[in-house]
Formats: sequence, structure tokens, C-alpha cells
Amino acid sequence: MLDLRRLRLLRELAHRKTIAAVAEALSYTPSAVSQQLTALERETGIALLERTGRSVTLTPAALRLVEHTETMLATLAQATAELATARTELTGTLRIGAFPTAVRTILSPALVSLSRAHPHLELLVTELDPAAAPAALRAETLDIALVQEYDYVPMDPEPGLDTEPLLTETIHLAAPNPPSEAATMQATAASSSSIVGPEALAVHRDSPWIAGTSGTLCHTMTVRACRAAGFTPRIRHHADDFGAVLALVAAGQGVALVPDLGALSVPAGVILTPLPTRRRTRLAYRRGTAEHPIVAAGRAALHAAVTPNY
Repeated sequence: MLDLRRLRLLRELAHRKTIAAVAEALSYTPSAVSQQLTALERETGIALLERTGRSVTLTPAALRLVEHTETMLATLAQATAELATARTELTGTLRIGAFPTAVRTILSPALVSLSRAHPHLELLVTELDPAAAPAALRAETLDIALVQEYDYVPMDPEPGLDTEPLLTETIHLAAPNPPSEAATMQATAASSSSIVGPEALAVHRDSPWIAGTSGTLCHTMTVRACRAAGFTPRIRHHADDFGAVLALVAAGQGVALVPDLGALSVPAGVILTPLPTRRRTRLAYRRGTAEHPIVAAGRAALHAAVTPNY
């Protein structure tokens, strides 16, 4: 009989690539991870890892075993969900991960609704970049996470996770208000007209840009959108909070791309021009957990928080 805990370590190694990363994510020591994987090789009777110095790669047999592990974990999660439906009251913990603007605009009303409907349900919130959410879900430190994709940054399928649409937003070009009266009138008219194409970005090919931290989806989207318009942006400032981004734009420090949720409060001196680019937010959770009463309640509350406002 294969040990499910060891199979889970192998699954994590397939995603995280290094034993050190697996150990850090699951609160093991690297040596303990190595020992457990060696024990799994003894159980299976075949080589699962190819070791070259300090690096390891999974053999074809190991990758196939990881696929079976994803199926087993999903089936176990579904069985747990079915058993939980027999309870008459929701108790336990719901752990939700969300990006900063969603915490303020979507998660807060959802938490109020959940607390009133299920007073014995403990709610835990973690603010994190959507790029980090899949790993947190697989490590079972989150139950639901808000993940994103942009037109220029599609989301790759994540083994072992399911997603569902939550919200689609327009991306806006945020630029300083032109100083002259004629330019102000022209910019105001442009911002209220129909959505424009990449030419709105091309106008700012020589402008300084404000983008998220390198490695975040927002940063990647800014770079790719500008390159699609024919240039590489000269990024002067990095900020992950859209309030800070808009403040920098208002101070004349550059231009930026901002989604609807980040543009609910626009400071004076900033002109927004809607673009055809979209940001899509989805709910993500481990496969097999969608109908678990706690996860289902969280999903319903998050959808309800979005529907009347967006």
C-alpha cells in the first residue's frame, strides 16, 4: 500500500521543482523530505527521482504516479465533502486568499454575510498575489483563492485545482491630467468615448511607467500589453497597491494600467482611458472540494458580493 503522505510530497516536488521548496511549503526539513521520497521509491520498487548533484528531476514513472495522486486526492476530498453535508450547522475553518483590491471590495462584504449566516464558522483571510495562490491551495493552507488572468497573461491549467468565473474587469490607462485647458478637454473626451485600442498605449511609448513588482501578474501584463502596442515600457516605479499607483500618476510620475477594482477612487489630476484589455478573476479550490458545505458557502458569498456591484 502506497503512503498517501509520501505521494503528496512527490506531487509537491513535481510543482515546486526542488526538495528545499517542498520542505519550506509543508514545514518539513529537506532531509526529511528526501527520506520520505526514498521510502516511496522502496514502496514502489522503481526509480522515481533522477539525482544530479543537488538537483532532482522526476522520472516518467514518477510523473505518471503524480497524475494518479491528483486523482486520489480529489476523490478523497470529494468523499470528505459528502460526509460533511450530514452536519446540520457549519463549523470549522474557511481559509480564503485574495489580492489586496479584492479584500477591500469583494471579500469584506462576503465575510460579513458569512459571519451572519454561519456564526460558528471561523474565517481566516490571507492577502497574497494570485500567482502564489495555486501553491497555497495545494499545500492546504487555503481552501478558496481568487486567481486572475489577463488577456495578455492567460492562466495555465493547474493540476488538482478547479476554477469558476467570478468577475471580468476593464483595464484603464491612467495618465496625468494634461496641464493646458485644450489638452484637458481632449483627454476628458477621450476617456468618456468608446473603448480605444493599443494606440492609446503607443502615445506613451516615451513616458515613464508605473507597474507592479517584477514577477507579479500586473507587472507582466503591463510589459506584454505595451509590447503588443509596439514598444517596451520604461518602468520607473514599482507599486502593488493601486491606490499608490494612482497617487504616483497624479503626482506626474508616469502612466499605468489599472483595472476597474483599482480605479474605484481616482484622485484629482488623473485621466482614465478604458482599453479593450480585460482582467478576469476566478475562484479556485482543490478538486473535489467544491460541494463541501464550507467551501460551497464561501463560493456563494463571494458571488453574492460581486453580483450587485459589478
